[in-house]
Amino acid sequence: MLKATQDLILPTAVIGSFPRPSWYTESLNGRSFKKAMGDALFREQYLDTLACVINTQESAGLDIVTDGDTRFDLAVGGKSWHFYPIERIEGVTETRDGSPVFTKTAGKGPGDILWEVAEAYQPGVVTQPLARGPLEYAALWKVAKRFTDKPVKFGAVSAQCIPGMLWNNYYDQFNDLINALVTIMNAEFRELAEAGCEIIQVEEPRIHMATANTKGKNKDVEFYIDAFNREVEGVNAEIWAHTCWGNPNQQRIFWDVPSYEKAIPYMLELNADVITFECASTLGRDLPHFAKYKTDKKIGIGVISHTNTVVEPPSFVAELIRYALKFIPPERLVLTTDCGFGREGLSRRIAYYKCVSLVMGANIVRKELGLPEVRVRAADPTVYFADRDTLLGQDRA
Repeated sequence: MLKATQDLILPTAVIGSFPRPSWYTESLNGRSFKKAMGDALFREQYLDTLACVINTQESAGLDIVTDGDTRFDLAVGGKSWHFYPIERIEGVTETRDGSPVFTKTAGKGPGDILWEVAEAYQPGVVTQPLARGPLEYAALWKVAKRFTDKPVKFGAVSAQCIPGMLWNNYYDQFNDLINALVTIMNAEFRELAEAGCEIIQVEEPRIHMATANTKGKNKDVEFYIDAFNREVEGVNAEIWAHTCWGNPNQQRIFWDVPSYEKAIPYMLELNADVITFECASTLGRDLPHFAKYKTDKKIGIGVISHTNTVVEPPSFVAELIRYALKFIPPERLVLTTDCGFGREGLSRRIAYYKCVSLVMGANIVRKELGLPEVRVRAADPTVYFADRDTLLGQDRA
């Protein structure tokens, strides 16, 4: 199945979302994307935003670009990541206060930012059989693809993650709810691949969360593996499975970031070509675990944080890549951000220079390996990172 990255060594990409321009004030607000494109103001802002987001990634030198999740509304705490599909799936007819999952890890009350995020989510209630509605992933990808010749990765929340923002008042078993969503998402992903999408990223299968929870049972993990594999069955594209430890408004759900150690062998059972892991936040703490397993899958490691506004110097990125190469061969290593940049927490400038640093750090290692470097089209990135040589000297001392 591997296609888009099979000839690339140390390819670079962001996970997905990118900060919205301040002038992008329109939103879908539950509308069908195709219908909204008939709204002159929305169409102009949406297309201009796509042009900005994709050009920014290309200027930074990224090998793979995304549409920046531009379809998502500017809502509190990244709400649209869950709610774009929820608002377009038949059978969800009302809303209720409090998520059945997120409120367990959110703050205790007013005055805590995660409590405020949870308050704003207003999860949906499933009262009827779920059925596919106007998700229109293929149409969204086709519009983005007009702006670039590079592979455009399209990401969407996984079927097994969506129920965290749903109250189930219809299905007898929780797994039946997931199975209904798997059927819907599989049909959508198949259509997306048939439209020509090179890379489809299925986001946040629950395996790492279930294994990090000491109460998680193996049978739960086995079901999640099977659900993911059914979700991508027959999807003729390069499949990425994205995992991280959360991104509600650039906040940490876990202050002490859990380990992937228990999850890695299960994640390798997924029918995915690339599996991504959050690594910048832990300085690559889990990387040695990858040496324990033989696999032909590519491993995507986050070398840039999505939860702070500090632009990592290229030397930091390079050191993390060098460390990863002790356990993962270069032909199987993909370089990404830990998660998407979101729509609220970071400015476009910070996100851009984080992308620049990602590519410049990769170029340092590419040069060391005798590989061609990728051009960064920033006006003069060496000025912004004027202390790069000093930092490299300190790292090597």
